Amino acid sequence: MHHVEIFVLVVGAVAVTAACRRWGWPSPLVLVAVGLAVSFLPGVPRFEVDPELVLEFVLPPLLYSAATESSYQDVRRYVGPILRLGVGLVLVSAFAVALVVWLLVDDLPFAVALVLGAVVAPPDAVAAAAVGRRLGLPRRVMSMLSGESLINDATSLTLYKVALAAVATGAAAFSGGAGVFALAVVVGVALGLALGVVVHQARMRLDDPVVASAVGLLTPFAAYWSAEALGGSGVLAVVAAGLYLGHTAPRAGFATRLFQTPLWSTLVLPLEAFTFALIGLQLPWLIDDVRRSHEGLAGAALVALAVLGTALLVRPLYVLATGHVRRRRHAGATGDRPADLLTARESAVVSWAGMRGVVTLAAAAAVPAEVDGEEFPYRASLQLVAYAVAIGTLLLQGLSLPWVIRRLGVGAHEDAAHEAAQEAQVRVATAAAVRGVLERRAPEWARELGDAQAARLVERLVGATTARARAAAAMLDPEGGTQRGDDGDAAPGRLVPAPLAGRRGQQLRRDLVRAQRQVLVERRDAGDLDEAVMRRVLRELDLEDEALAASWVNRV
Repeated sequence: MHHVEIFVLVVGAVAVTAACRRWGWPSPLVLVAVGLAVSFLPGVPRFEVDPELVLEFVLPPLLYSAATESSYQDVRRYVGPILRLGVGLVLVSAFAVALVVWLLVDDLPFAVALVLGAVVAPPDAVAAAAVGRRLGLPRRVMSMLSGESLINDATSLTLYKVALAAVATGAAAFSGGAGVFALAVVVGVALGLALGVVVHQARMRLDDPVVASAVGLLTPFAAYWSAEALGGSGVLAVVAAGLYLGHTAPRAGFATRLFQTPLWSTLVLPLEAFTFALIGLQLPWLIDDVRRSHEGLAGAALVALAVLGTALLVRPLYVLATGHVRRRRHAGATGDRPADLLTARESAVVSWAGMRGVVTLAAAAAVPAEVDGEEFPYRASLQLVAYAVAIGTLLLQGLSLPWVIRRLGVGAHEDAAHEAAQEAQVRVATAAAVRGVLERRAPEWARELGDAQAARLVERLVGATTARARAAAAMLDPEGGTQRGDDGDAAPGRLVPAPLAGRRGQQLRRDLVRAQRQVLVERRDAGDLDEAVMRRVLRELDLEDEALAASWVNRV
């Protein structure tokens, strides 16, 4: 594929995605359908992409963006269910699919069947989380789905490499499979965390958000390539670096946070759109390859149906069975229900959130044409089956998941009340932090302005924050009411005292924002504030910091 063709494909895919976002259509399915339709137009060439291009250049930024937006706090809290889904379920699904395919195709080596199992095993939980966020799923369900999406790709791609090695060397590769997996985990996580620490220290010292964002753009590629070169999991390295940098982001500069959020959203959209559109364009050619091969299209279609049925069946059986065992184990226990224990209805929702996505498509496209100089057996059929499973799960599960959530009545009403209470409490705490900073400055102002004017200045400056704190207190105790005092003018207004003039006033306001930001981080780290609430209030402070910077520049 030439660079002009890639550019045209990306532009077309982004245009289709824009229409889907405008009308609320499922963009992955529409992109595949449009790509399939375009492939039949006269003069449209066969789009061939280097298999490693998708794995090495498309997958890392997608994973990194998801990891930085995830909550380390939630991942740690729900680590048990996340590991069961992201590791246990992936391995069970992969071997179940491999066994079914191996039984259906007489002369197919089990290692080749396992390659297919590893390709179709990881669900795209990010897509499920997007649906759940729109429909208001409980936070613990969302956290488990998001956490699953971060590690299931690493599990499947590591198994994929072991299976590919087994295709080339035979059963000898399986004997060392556990060691390969352990090495991949240790090296990947360690290298990702080390790189995350280095990048965080660098961005703490950079006062240019453009340069800091450029460093962030290079991070996923550096993590992936270096981990793969050392025998580790590039996916885990990217996830580890992303989780660490996302968790430490509140300590970096506000401009970097405001700059990077839209930057990553903009980058992710064309990458995902490109991948799904490419699949649609490749399908007719792939079907033609299978038709002309000795396997035949009928045999591949039968295998595709069997694998799709296996994928649709294994996840609900696994999720519901493990959930039932956990609920039985805690049935007689006293005290509060564990935070990671799902209800039967929540488990049903999780069990149906198994749509396959970008990783399945990327891994299928990356199946090599040759292994150690010999043609990879059944390559076209394996790719066609993987594409069929991805499209089938998007159709069956993706389109019906909203109906399932509504039908089961799974909502996040308790989460909304909990988050409102947390936000109220943290606003009271930030108001206290503002008053503390101002009272420490009061003696200096008293010497300059006099005691009475200094006291009035403190009250005026804390007025806006106090108003928010009173509203928060009303949220905590709506029946208690609030007593309105004389806050004075929230802004300095017509009279600008000396402590507020020029650079001194600019620095004072920055100190107030910094004190509030410190409260957010401390309460988050202590486990008293959810990540989502912290990021919502933090964005307000970042925008306030940006406004202060802009006002100072305009004055200068």
